[in-house]
Amino acid sequence: MLTLPEERRKLFKEPFGELHQDIEEIVPLISHGTVYAVGDVVTHNLHRNGITPAIAVIDGHTMRSPCSQMPAHRGECINVKNPAGTLTDELIRALTYAVLHPPVTINVEGEEDLAVIPLILAAPLGAIVLYGQPHKGVVMRTVNREAQQTAQRFLDHFIRTEA
Repeated sequence: MLTLPEERRKLFKEPFGELHQDIEEIVPLISHGTVYAVGDVVTHNLHRNGITPAIAVIDGHTMRSPCSQMPAHRGECINVKNPAGTLTDELIRALTYAVLHPPVTINVEGEEDLAVIPLILAAPLGAIVLYGQPHKGVVMRTVNREAQQTAQRFLDHFIRTEA
């Protein structure tokens, strides 16, 4: 398991892509691409706008409270455990599998927030990753070499620990 040290968590507060106030701004930009969603509200709002993400990573919560807008599961459903502030090997394997076998919903017991990092590393170039930025909106990141290099730099801040 990879754990993000407490003193490094502030590095992850800034959006890792373009910040939009709501999903409706993004829909015209993503209607013809491969879309991956991290977060229950983002996934729910995509479905509400007629877009089914190739991968949806959800945990049943929004801002650490139970989510009242639970998205429907699409395709295969994989259940994984991932405690807050970590990236488990189980989650990373599920993301890698999902990229190769969409559509997949990954249901996380714990927290899915950091899944954006390994998802960008596993995703094909040109894919679009969306995730919620609490109290600010939705972040959209198109996967390119720069995004993958930045994701790798973020990953380098984690330390390997025993589960």
